[in-house]
Amino acid sequence: MFDDFFIRALIAGLGIALVTGPLGCFVIWRRLSFFAGTLAHSSLLGVTLAFSFDINISFSVLLISSAVALILLRLQKATKLPSDALLGLLAHSSLAIGLVVIGYLSYIRFDIMGLLFGDILAVNKRDLLVIWVGGAIILLILKIIWKPLFASTVNYELAEAEGMKPEKINAIFTILMAAVIAISIKMVGILLITGMLIIPAAMARNFANNPQQMIILSIVGGILAVIIGLYSSLQFNSASGPSIITAALVLFILSIFNIKKLKHLKK
Repeated sequence: MFDDFFIRALIAGLGIALVTGPLGCFVIWRRLSFFAGTLAHSSLLGVTLAFSFDINISFSVLLISSAVALILLRLQKATKLPSDALLGLLAHSSLAIGLVVIGYLSYIRFDIMGLLFGDILAVNKRDLLVIWVGGAIILLILKIIWKPLFASTVNYELAEAEGMKPEKINAIFTILMAAVIAISIKMVGILLITGMLIIPAAMARNFANNPQQMIILSIVGGILAVIIGLYSSLQFNSASGPSIITAALVLFILSIFNIKKLKHLKK
């Protein structure tokens, strides 16, 4: 049977898939893919600060990613620059600062590949606790703000007119995005967490007829990607994080072919 490290990796991956599925749907609906990437890039600075001050990595990443998200919201009001320009500015600036800080921490050994691509096979029981407890809190908050968040996604002005405070809800949502990156960074890494948010949700979009279906299918797609990716990693001795994202990509490609087949059958 499977070793303990594989079982822990599987449990961790399933926990991440359960959280990234619903959040990923909102990323697709709100066209925030670049925003998710910006938060992921900023997490490198959070990691370096965690090593510098000897604090918990997830907590440090949450603080930095949340700060970057709130700075973005502030800059959108204070400047006339388009959102994509601000996102590019924050993404590359925070990544550059993180790399500069790493250069000064010569007394600490960094696993750069692990930071960039994660190492889900190295998770321990404490990591599992962070993922599942943190994930449960994220999903609970998402459930609480679901109605105003979805309303502002469909029509921001109408949600504002209805007194749903979409600006406040958007700030909470950005912090939730930062939180999911914080609990996932060790498992899938800085460069791949955006893939877990986007690809399963994009696959689900090809099948779903309503928002609820899309969320369920996104979670299922994420779970399948984790199972297939981890098993492939074990069989072919490939990197676990990239294997999971590759499996998600394969599922997305298959969903495109299935959609074309269904359209052909309808004709």
